[in-house]
Amino acid sequence: MSVRAHRRFTAACGLALICAALAGSVPAGAGHQVPPGQAASLVRIYPDIRVLRSAGAPGGLTPGQIRTAYDTGPLTRRGVSGRGQTIVIVDSFGSPTIVPDLAGFDGYFGLPAPPSFRVLQPAGKVPAFRPTADRVNWADETTLDVEWAHVMAPGASIILAETPTSENEGTTGFPQIVTAEKYVLSHHLGQVISQSFDATEPTFPSRSALLRLRGAYELAARDHVTVLAASGDEGATGYTANMIDLYPRRVVSWPATDPLVTAVGGTQLDLRANGTRRKPDIAWSGSGGGQSVFFARPSYQYGVRAITGTRRGVPDVSMDASCNSPVAIFATFPGGGPDPWSTICGTSVATPLLAGVLALADQMAGHSLGQINKALYALAARHEPGIVDVVKGNNTASFSQDGKYYTVAGFSARKGYDLVSGVGTVNAAYFVPELARLAG
Repeated sequence: MSVRAHRRFTAACGLALICAALAGSVPAGAGHQVPPGQAASLVRIYPDIRVLRSAGAPGGLTPGQIRTAYDTGPLTRRGVSGRGQTIVIVDSFGSPTIVPDLAGFDGYFGLPAPPSFRVLQPAGKVPAFRPTADRVNWADETTLDVEWAHVMAPGASIILAETPTSENEGTTGFPQIVTAEKYVLSHHLGQVISQSFDATEPTFPSRSALLRLRGAYELAARDHVTVLAASGDEGATGYTANMIDLYPRRVVSWPATDPLVTAVGGTQLDLRANGTRRKPDIAWSGSGGGQSVFFARPSYQYGVRAITGTRRGVPDVSMDASCNSPVAIFATFPGGGPDPWSTICGTSVATPLLAGVLALADQMAGHSLGQINKALYALAARHEPGIVDVVKGNNTASFSQDGKYYTVAGFSARKGYDLVSGVGTVNAAYFVPELARLAG
């Protein structure tokens, strides 16, 4: 993850809200991003997260709207809240104010505090916070991950595993992330691991260098822990190792491409004020998707081989990520702006949302479900109601770079599996018991 300059993107890349904010307007139907008469400014862009600062009140979609959109109400009425489960969130640096910020977020929206919230630094002590761009970026990321995993599974405990080094494409940060995750796994601290970071596959020096970092996922598979990863926010392309330029060709990102991981892509919601849908979800054009160059097609994707070919295809499934349907976060760390409320979007939203849903499924099953991909594709093949197909949208990316204009042709959503939304999105009221039965 690193800071990205907004000037490099056009509206064609799917960042419509950002482009509108820079132009001084917000697109119609974008939800409640900025209350009328209040200022908004885009302050940062980077791969898995986009932040739009607002003033005076929370903007973006609320917990109530998102929970309604994904139909968690029937589960709540049955006592399914994630009780007895623990979601592990892994982020570089973390946030110095995450504990009071979660309390402030919960207090505003009337959510209960998690049964337990622990912050660990198993890969080494995090340096003292200074409001540099990198530290502020990661603090925003951490705030999003914690607050929105909690929204979807308010009865689950949370562990935040902070690392002392920034994850920057395939160049730095991953050894510390692996160390932190191995600690969590070896001490059996949680059932679901949520990762909202990615590195474009070609930024790793070699396939063998990447494979040496898989130890945590192999351990998770052995111990039946589910691992999620964001598929990225650059559509069919991704950043080069200099973290400034984009590849002028199709690329995908790891760890989402790892066959031991569930890759989470992005959709765009169109909701009424009460959270019900005006229109079906469409694939978000920023949703990372395509075919891995490092990993062959896993057995669970055999049924979609006409789409993936012989390679591992991503994403597997999608949740809200679009900058036209962002969510609210509450953060008070220094350097975050004069107002604690921000709207935020990207597959960094989708990943903790799904982590929360999986904590509900773990509770219903009575144990950790572990790797869910085989069950996920089986549910889609059976056309179970918990899997909601996404049939519109694409992840074509257009951008200016080095004085040239590039278009990287992406993939289109279609009936069944596709390389922009995966098997589609979920209706939790059906998906949770279906997954608990099939994966259990």
